Amino acid sequence: MYTESIEDYLKAIYEIQKEQGKVSTNSLSDKLNVAPASVTSMIKKLSEKKLITHKRYQGVKLTKAGQMISLEVIRHHRLIELYLAEALGVPWDQVHEEAEKWEHVLSEDLEDRMDAVLGHPTRDPHGSPIPSRDGTITELDSVPLADLRPGQSAVVVEVSDHDPDLLRYVGKMGLYPKTKLKVLSIEPFNGPIKIEVEDSEHVLGSGAAQYVFVTEVELSQSEMT
Repeated sequence: MYTESIEDYLKAIYEIQKEQGKVSTNSLSDKLNVAPASVTSMIKKLSEKKLITHKRYQGVKLTKAGQMISLEVIRHHRLIELYLAEALGVPWDQVHEEAEKWEHVLSEDLEDRMDAVLGHPTRDPHGSPIPSRDGTITELDSVPLADLRPGQSAVVVEVSDHDPDLLRYVGKMGLYPKTKLKVLSIEPFNGPIKIEVEDSEHVLGSGAAQYVFVTEVELSQSEMT
């Protein structure tokens, strides 16, 4: 059994590894909002416990043991998010903060019960993959909506849950996982993006479009006419 602080660090390292590749002291400090000196102290502790490896100028990497712990915490977090959304009707912009409170204390028995009640899901309300009990996680290939060009159609795969305001903003446009959209136009110099979602047109800021991840789809013949 590890402390909540250790689990938070391991989860943060996993997420930074996925997003940026290299995990530095500064990136951990920024993500966890703690002083660099505190990060340095924890890195030493995690290394002694063989949960990470750390080499100067090369950053931090999770060991197999460290990754298993991080994925277990992420599994708890995303199952809780989905349970709150589907069983209790909590809005998708509020489940992340609530799950942060419960991810460290969820028992294995309750985890299994929630998993069964939800039908053994593979995605949370934001489209993020839910790791399996054995630590397997299946990522879908996707790109930011901002990378698409006018005329391209796509399906929303995942929306970053880092900002509740962002979730409310894109939610008003119907940009939920599995939603199909089409890019109509893009203003120059990183300007706004006009999209069509279920026969309605919306204008999405280019900054927000960086956090909506999609997979491109081919238009059917009827959609092209």
